[in-house]
Amino acid sequence: MTRSYKDGVVQLDGAAITLRRYHFPSGTAKVIALNQVWGYKAESLGLFTARFNLWGSPDLRRWLPLDIYRPIKSTLITLKVPGTWPLPAFTPERPGEFTALLDELLALRD
Repeated sequence: MTRSYKDGVVQLDGAAITLRRYHFPSGTAKVIALNQVWGYKAESLGLFTARFNLWGSPDLRRWLPLDIYRPIKSTLITLKVPGTWPLPAFTPERPGEFTALLDELLALRD
């Protein structure tokens, strides 16, 4: 049985990453197959790193789904998905748990 991660913004399982309330203005989800993800970048949220950007693009390089709790979260994850612009990014509730599972699933793929 494959482990999974799920919170109000992101869901991760052995097949895909689902970002809820991603598309503006419809609020529909974006599903990204794990075989399309080349890697990710995790960084701390700061005043100039999308902390107060609740939905959309803070810097024209990445797009964030709607997350009204982003100002109180700590970590921004940006996925490296070739051929996608802007890059999908999000703030998981439990970043350590999310990145550990993502590392495990990406390693299994290789």
